[in-house]
Amino acid sequence: MHSSTLLTLLATGTTSLAYTIPANLQAIYNAHKAGTCSKPLSGTSSSGAVFCADIPNAIFLKGSNGNYDNMDVDCDGADDKAGDCSNDPTGYGETAFKDTVQTYGISDLNANIHPYVVVNEPPYFDAEHYGLKPLSVMAVVCNNQVWYGIWGDTNTEPTTGEASISLAQLCFPNEGLNGDFGHGTKDVLYIGFLGDNTVPGKTGAKWNAKNVSDFEASIKAMGDRLVQGLGSNNGGGGTNPPPPTCSWAGHCIGASCGSDDDCSDDYVCSSGKCAANGSGGTTPPPPPPTCSWAGHCIGASCGSDDDCSDDYVCKSATQNCI
Repeated sequence: MHSSTLLTLLATGTTSLAYTIPANLQAIYNAHKAGTCSKPLSGTSSSGAVFCADIPNAIFLKGSNGNYDNMDVDCDGADDKAGDCSNDPTGYGETAFKDTVQTYGISDLNANIHPYVVVNEPPYFDAEHYGLKPLSVMAVVCNNQVWYGIWGDTNTEPTTGEASISLAQLCFPNEGLNGDFGHGTKDVLYIGFLGDNTVPGKTGAKWNAKNVSDFEASIKAMGDRLVQGLGSNNGGGGTNPPPPTCSWAGHCIGASCGSDDDCSDDYVCSSGKCAANGSGGTTPPPPPPTCSWAGHCIGASCGSDDDCSDDYVCKSATQNCI
């Protein structure tokens, strides 16, 4: 295949943006590939996968024993018939979060430029109910590498494992993928991260990028940080994973840390991982997940008391609402 997307990749050196899977993510991939999901959040899709909560602070697609999911190609959005999307039989001229990305200065996501992942809508799966944010950064483990994308579109059908043409071709550049031909092997791990600090927003990504290389580069730092925050407690060894939520998503029990300030609630940094503070390792109950000013609840970053909701105050030592 000699698509314009791949020619751009070769010209701009995008392949350097994918990197060897870090040890914590490789351990998660290996641990969860066998067996089935113990905490399913949805029914089983047509490809045999479920949205699963077995990884702390994340949601991922898990297939049957030995499988994750495949990668179908999505071409929705701006220029939905351009390039290798010209033969897409189901293309649609807009994406689910078009109104939001228009405030970022573009008309809509472009499947040929923006590496996005498709996540299903209710009633099959209610992603936002479980803490996944629209246009948040996601990690995709494919072809023995990691790429980053965003949650950029939705699907009303119980079909999972779908990504934009640009992300599909980043993952599998030699398979001739196009709008009517995807990657059928169920070896792709899609991970969505929970919490407000997963969304790049208007200024955190290069939404007006002219090619997938530039956009991928703009979200890589956030993706690296989110992957690093995945805990090593991935369900192996017969242990139970920690609670999937806390007041500072990505900094719950099991997250990597350098000091107590890197851990949510009253967790402490022990041997490089956030852990419960107290004898016997008992996990304190998480604070209420909501408050009257979303994003400014307990654990949120702050500079003064005015940055905190309700009667919470800004703790000067950690600059978090308490």
